[in-house]
Amino acid sequence: MEYSNLKRQATSMKQNLFDQGYLDEQFYQLEELQDDVSPNFVEEVVSLFFKDSSRLMANIEQALENNPRDFNKLDSYMQQFKGSSSSIGASKLKSECIQFHEKCGEENIEGCTRSFQKVKREHGILKKKLEAYFQLMRQVGPGDRATCSSN
Repeated sequence: MEYSNLKRQATSMKQNLFDQGYLDEQFYQLEELQDDVSPNFVEEVVSLFFKDSSRLMANIEQALENNPRDFNKLDSYMQQFKGSSSSIGASKLKSECIQFHEKCGEENIEGCTRSFQKVKREHGILKKKLEAYFQLMRQVGPGDRATCSSN
């Protein structure tokens, strides 16, 4: 009984991430790549994303402080961030990256700074939510591969 309760909680938690706009269909695509040989594939990919995105955020932070501002470099970093976010299905994060890109195009440093604060906030929220989800999935166990729920 405990198993079915945990499974229901995990399914509900994932559905909430979709309903709240944190994740999109790309996350399901990642889950399709998970199998018995690599039962933690999605969690590993997401962990790599958070490691890489933390490095990118540090680079962006430093570039925002430089004078003169190199908007091309800022935009390049954010394009990498957006691509990584998109690859794991991080929908809200990707949207914030697009906003940052627009501010870079306008060479609006105040807008870039405000937008970057939103990127950092969304990154932190998503990280906490996905860590909780993966923790629950580990309790459910490797015998239950993550599955796509229809929308």
